[in-house]
Amino acid sequence: MMDEEAKEIEKALLELDRMFLKGKEGKIYHIMLDALDRSLITNTLMITFGNQIKAARLLGINRNTLRAKIKKLGISLREAKR
Repeated sequence: MMDEEAKEIEKALLELDRMFLKGKEGKIYHIMLDALDRSLITNTLMITFGNQIKAARLLGINRNTLRAKIKKLGISLREAKR
């Protein structure tokens, strides 16, 4: 059963790769992780009114890791403080 589910997931990911990520084959994992990180970090910063130390604690990551991800992903801290 699990083998069949894994095959279905793999098939869906390959189709997603073909449909939406033309020219970026083999990068879906990192694209999806970046999208998830961006959403999670942005929402957590909004909850904490831009307080990076509190956000890092909520996420269970080091504040320097959070800062690095904010920079890498181009997240605006001004928007999070609203």
